[in-house]
Amino acid sequence: MTSPSSLQHLIDNNRVWAARMEQARPGFFSHLAKQQSPKYLWIGCSDSRVPANEITGLDPGEVFVHRNVANVVVHSDLNALSVIQFAVDYLKVEHIMVVGHYGCGGVLATLHGARVGLADNWLRHVHDVKIRHRRRLDHLPLTVQEDVLCEMNVIEQVGNVALSNVMQDAWSRGQKVAVHGWCYGLKDGLVNDLGVSMQGPHEVMPVFRNALKRYPRGMAV
Repeated sequence: MTSPSSLQHLIDNNRVWAARMEQARPGFFSHLAKQQSPKYLWIGCSDSRVPANEITGLDPGEVFVHRNVANVVVHSDLNALSVIQFAVDYLKVEHIMVVGHYGCGGVLATLHGARVGLADNWLRHVHDVKIRHRRRLDHLPLTVQEDVLCEMNVIEQVGNVALSNVMQDAWSRGQKVAVHGWCYGLKDGLVNDLGVSMQGPHEVMPVFRNALKRYPRGMAV
């Protein structure tokens, strides 16, 4: 009899999945084990409902993934920066996608002032986005604010990636690598391209400013 805490059902699922993959594509795992050469780095939220491979229709080995609460990239986070550096300098990815999602728990907690525990400290970064763009947010209906802050958070993180030493150095040596910002819809499974693709240092500020123009400021009180 299986213990209530047993994960045997997950191991059984793994065996079925591995056999199905090998039957459909003989040699898949032996080929995958020999090399890792993805073209894409996905920086996304830890939310279990946002699986990078499935959303993009990519196989294991085709997308390098980094995830954290609310898909935040800050210059003090050596974990995220190490992933970006490895992806850019060693894997030679061609595209970095910062992917948020509508209904993000971390973003909503920030917007509504809810306490979640230790993660409150991490979410200060999202709070900074909220405060910086409050005139673009405060006049909107609350449900619209929720979606807009999710998008604004992605736009800010795209800028942070683009301004990192890793990306600036890569662009200065002529490496072809672009940064993009997407927001994923949990309700329909569709990705929304936020129009913040950057392919070089000269594009960072103009693209960033133009992206924010879609959120007009409210009237000053």
